Amino acid sequence: MTRHFLRTLAVTAPPILALILLAFLIDAFAAPFQVRLAYAFFMNLVLAIGLQIFMGNSGVVSFGHLGFMGVASYTTAILTIPVAMKATMIPFAPFGLAEIVTAPLIAAAVALLVVLVLAFLTGFLVSRLAGAAAEIFTLALLVIAYVVFTAWIDMTRGQRSLYGIPVSSNLGWAVAVACVAIFIARLFRDSDLGLQLRASSEDRLAALSMGVKIGRLRQLAWVISALVTGAAGVLHATYLGAIGPNSFYFSQTFLVMAMVILGGMRSVSGTILGVLAISVGNEAARTLESGPVVLGLDLPEMFGLTGFFLGAVIVATMIWRRDGLMGDAEFETLWRKTTSQGDK
Repeated sequence: MTRHFLRTLAVTAPPILALILLAFLIDAFAAPFQVRLAYAFFMNLVLAIGLQIFMGNSGVVSFGHLGFMGVASYTTAILTIPVAMKATMIPFAPFGLAEIVTAPLIAAAVALLVVLVLAFLTGFLVSRLAGAAAEIFTLALLVIAYVVFTAWIDMTRGQRSLYGIPVSSNLGWAVAVACVAIFIARLFRDSDLGLQLRASSEDRLAALSMGVKIGRLRQLAWVISALVTGAAGVLHATYLGAIGPNSFYFSQTFLVMAMVILGGMRSVSGTILGVLAISVGNEAARTLESGPVVLGLDLPEMFGLTGFFLGAVIVATMIWRRDGLMGDAEFETLWRKTTSQGDK
């Protein structure tokens, strides 16, 4: 166990150090709006890593993880908004929550505990489904979560945003959480449990015949991935200072799925590359939407280009590189191949 831990620490150190260096340079020299973009990148990285832990190891596509992000965000918000502001927004919140205020770290811990309980309960069902049935179930979870966020007005304020959340997070916190998420993802992926779960996604009957507890492993991956996704929800609430239900629905779901698919579902390193590529491409498409002047050319406004870009990325990946940019390889795998070819 110690050997596996140290090996994971060794293989994750280079990408983690590279991300820390990138964040340091941005925080030191970039403009404020670029710092905000960097924060969004690291938050999306945590979200994508959380999704990859389940999808990449189980082989089951999940549409429901944004629900866990929303639960964590709303829990954090409700527990940290000052009482005076709650009196105007959610005065009739149940369980006396309108009169309760906690520190951000305590609120984050409670939010992750709530996510843990919900993930454990829903994991029983996910672990007993396979294929299209499991994917439809995760989609149903996303819809249920969105209905709760919009319909439980006394608790969430419905379609209107909850604001007044103390801004207690910064780029450093986002980087720290992203680094921990990467380590956890690799620790699980490279473990015996992760290997068994990936094997079951390739050949379920063969895995069962070898005594693999597929249901338990799926539930474990589901719970771990939900907790990482919930951490992204805490980062979301504690940085923006305001949240709304539309941030946890289809648009953000397709964004993070495009990141994971582009990089390669089975690869943690691929997910990092996918988040980076989609973040840069998304920002470029958003800039082009407004009709900027490029090299003296006054480009026309192209509204909807961002959505088209995400759709094009998913379609192109499915056609030309179905396993994503990295397939099931990691950074150290590519490094070994490069050095071995250089020696020859």
